[in-house]
Formats: sequence, structure tokens, C-alpha cells
Amino acid sequence: MPTYTDSYGVDITYYEWTVSEPRAVVQLVHGLGEHAQRYGALAEALSRAGYSVYAEDHRGHGQTGLAQHGGDLSRLGRLGPGGLRATFAAVHQFTALVRDANPGVPIVLLGHSFGSIIAQVLLNTHSADYAAVVLTGTAARLPGLMNGGDLNRLHKHLGTTGREWLTRDLDVQRAFDDDPLTFPADARKLFGLVDGRRLFGVPARNLPSRLPLLIQIGSEDSLGGERSVRRLADLYRRRSGLTDVQVQVYPEARHEVFNELNRDEVIGDLLAWLNAHIAH
Repeated sequence: MPTYTDSYGVDITYYEWTVSEPRAVVQLVHGLGEHAQRYGALAEALSRAGYSVYAEDHRGHGQTGLAQHGGDLSRLGRLGPGGLRATFAAVHQFTALVRDANPGVPIVLLGHSFGSIIAQVLLNTHSADYAAVVLTGTAARLPGLMNGGDLNRLHKHLGTTGREWLTRDLDVQRAFDDDPLTFPADARKLFGLVDGRRLFGVPARNLPSRLPLLIQIGSEDSLGGERSVRRLADLYRRRSGLTDVQVQVYPEARHEVFNELNRDEVIGDLLAWLNAHIAH
């Protein structure tokens, strides 16, 4: 598996699903407590539709975290030197790698959950690098509108796996538990108070007005929920000046919309939106 080295000397593993003459490249940014290889089915669907996909395992996650911590699974989630700021910077460094490998091809930034928070941060500071942005399982980065604690609290009466918040698909819940590279996504415990504050913020003012933004969430998403993403979309329109912001809310779906029972509908909607917003 290929790697690149960030500014702190951390070797970061990444994955490629490439096609010849892609209409765009999708840079996929995974969530907290998981890893990029969980998105293989989505990447393959995007590839079949003519999009190349690149995804890295964040610091402290997946194969990157495994190498960082000498194979010690109990240390997954520890981001290493530089913490969150270094993690954000490493994801943007990956954007440069993707751009260099695909000169002249537009880049779509697709972030899920914690990855959508990273995407919001990068959109504030590096919006010119992206032709479009997709946020899934996301939230407005404001107190009271983003849950950084027990994400299963509202769903634990629905089952016994402890992963009910992720999806209605029991096979996905079990697979998450059986995966040695996944771990509980409790941001407060993993990041602490000082670094955790970096998760909060608002969209920057005066972003490129024509930059298209798609938000996809389940109505039963416990990270933020519909009220939170409606507020986020409004901030991007009114504060940032974006003129093409679309929100898609899927009834009864939970946090991982690409792993939900209606995943084909969600991926179909994503492809339709990409095809409408990315020129051949």
C-alpha cells in the first residue's frame, strides 16, 4: 500500500481506485474510529461511474495508526504529534498529492462524520483546491448542534450491539465490531478538552459563491441531525455566500448513510448530483 510522509514524519497509508480519463477525482475523508477500506463499495460505485477515488487512513487510524503505534491496536485513535491540527494538515497534504497525480482534473472533497468536520475546516482555508464538496453524517460545528459524546445514547434501546447509531443494517453493525481496526468514536475522550475545541467553528465568510455543496444525512443521525445540518446549510448560504447548497435527508436512516439499508438510493443520489455538477 502506498504511503506519504507528513510534516511530523508520520507515514500515512492511502488507497486508490483509479480509472482512465476520470471526469473528476473524489478525495474521500473517513470518520473517527474507522478507516478508509470501509468505503470500498462506495469507491467501486464511483469508479464504475467514471470517478477516480483516493482515500487515506488518518493519523491514528487504520494501517496508518497501526504503523504509528507498532501494531498496538489499543493505541488506535491517538493522533500523534501535532494532534488535530497536524491531522487536518496531513489531509490537505494528501489533496496536493492527488492533484499532482491527476493534473487538470477537478477534485471533489467528500467527508463523512469526523471526515466531514475536517472537510469543513479545509473548505474554510483551502476552498480553491476543490471543485465541489460533499458532507455526509455531518453537523454544524457549534455547541448544542454537534454531539461529541455517546453517539449511541439515543439508539441503545434498539438493539444490543452498541453500534445501533451507525446504521439499521445489523450486518454492518456486527462487521464494525469484528473489525480489529475500528474503535469507539468518542471525540471527548480521544482528543481532550484543548484539542477537542478545534472541532468547533463556523463556515468562513466569502467562500467562492459557485462552489457546489451537497449534504446527505439520515433523519436519525445522532451526531447532529436535521436541525443541525439545516443550520449548517443556512450558514453556508448566508455567511459564506454559497449559492448552490443542497440538503438530502433520508427518513429513518442513521449515521452511516453509505452503509444504510437504502444505500443504493443514497449512492444514486450522490452520483446524480456529481454528474450534474462536474463537467465532462
